Amino acid sequence: MPRTPQRSGGVYHLGWGGEGAEGMSGGGGGGGGVLGAGSSYQSFVRTALEQTRLRTALTPHPSQEKFRLIRANDDAAVLDALSFSAPKIRLLRSLTVEKKNSVQVLDFAAFSEPEYDLPIFCANAFTTPAQSIVVLDLNPLYDITEDKDYKDKYYRNLMPLIHKYSELLPWGGKITSESLRFFSPIVIWTIFEPTERNHHVLYSALMDYYKVWLQLTDQATEENDTTKVVRNREAQHRYLTWRAEKDPGFPLLKKLIGESHAKDLVTEFLFEGVHSLGTKSFLDYFREYACDDGTVNKKRSMIGKSFEDRPWDATGEFIGGKDAG
Repeated sequence: MPRTPQRSGGVYHLGWGGEGAEGMSGGGGGGGGVLGAGSSYQSFVRTALEQTRLRTALTPHPSQEKFRLIRANDDAAVLDALSFSAPKIRLLRSLTVEKKNSVQVLDFAAFSEPEYDLPIFCANAFTTPAQSIVVLDLNPLYDITEDKDYKDKYYRNLMPLIHKYSELLPWGGKITSESLRFFSPIVIWTIFEPTERNHHVLYSALMDYYKVWLQLTDQATEENDTTKVVRNREAQHRYLTWRAEKDPGFPLLKKLIGESHAKDLVTEFLFEGVHSLGTKSFLDYFREYACDDGTVNKKRSMIGKSFEDRPWDATGEFIGGKDAG
């Protein structure tokens, strides 16, 4: 689910609405209010799907049949789930949550077939009357601090994107390296007052980033080396396993649709593939989170430094923040 930051000792942890329930209260404080009907995050979803259909044929994904008509226990909250597949695209899915005069949420992602090593398009937005919190990125499939070839292949020519938006949508505050592990140098992580102007800028960024992802998909050539395809599949499975385990929106989903449906939505819709692309567990990939009894340590941000400022320079080199702790 969308990841909104929680403060702990001055550090933001990417979560969603506190323990979940509080995020639906509407929040107090000033700001321009939640998005109006004409500015719903669903408008981005509709436009993104239109742009995709101009380039390829979308087919409803099997997960859509199960989750398309999902309903919240709270009649005031409306969930809308859509998922598709296409040539080169294993899964294109969207979840929006809207509660009138209270909160609007967008969780939109696109995953390529394993025959392609494309970055993962990821757009998470959470808006209350007080603020909008956004993470927008083309998440790298591989660790770009170590895999320079992958970084050069996909991000060297994309730096103008972040140059365009880094001042309009500035860095949102201190976050930890745990949150950064799947981010790229062009990530937009920002918090702003939900005014019409700011959301116009956000909409522009959402579309620019998604059109770039579509262009990369158009240009991608199929990998015929079985070893590389297997590697791509495992890299995507590792990402899905991380996201499914760490999804901070689960408490709110549980409140809205019940625990059983919430678990299904996380593993079979939002991060579909976690059960089919591989067999490794979360602790197989991330051993540092193992407790003595073999369970997963649920603490957030338990390792690594924290970063007050954007930890990449203008060329995309990772430099850490000047106030990294």
